[in-house]
Amino acid sequence: MYRVKIIAKIDSPFKAIAKDYEFSIDTKGRGVTPPDALLASLASCVGVYIRTYVEGAKITLNDFTVTAEAEFSKEPPLCFREIRVALDLKGVLLDERRKQALLDFIKNCPVHNTLKATPRIDVSIT
Repeated sequence: MYRVKIIAKIDSPFKAIAKDYEFSIDTKGRGVTPPDALLASLASCVGVYIRTYVEGAKITLNDFTVTAEAEFSKEPPLCFREIRVALDLKGVLLDERRKQALLDFIKNCPVHNTLKATPRIDVSIT
């Protein structure tokens, strides 16, 4: 099970705790914003799948960049209507078959699949 706990004080950034790690989430410049955290989650999950694919395919890839970007909708409900993910393999050239295989493989990323599935979200007060 995955679990993230947010600890909040009125005038402080949110402290996000996941396993043994902590980071700040804020909308006032003292941490990543919640939408940035969502995009970072997607981009890093895609990155994990890129690493897995190139290792299995024996492709030499020293470093790469995954960029996820989106804009909020102008009409309610306020949300991302489209997220664009760009991969920069830093000069590694793949033939069309390999490109398509990589793109198909990274679609197995669970964050990508969760966003596509529009999961039910239950909120309760304890």
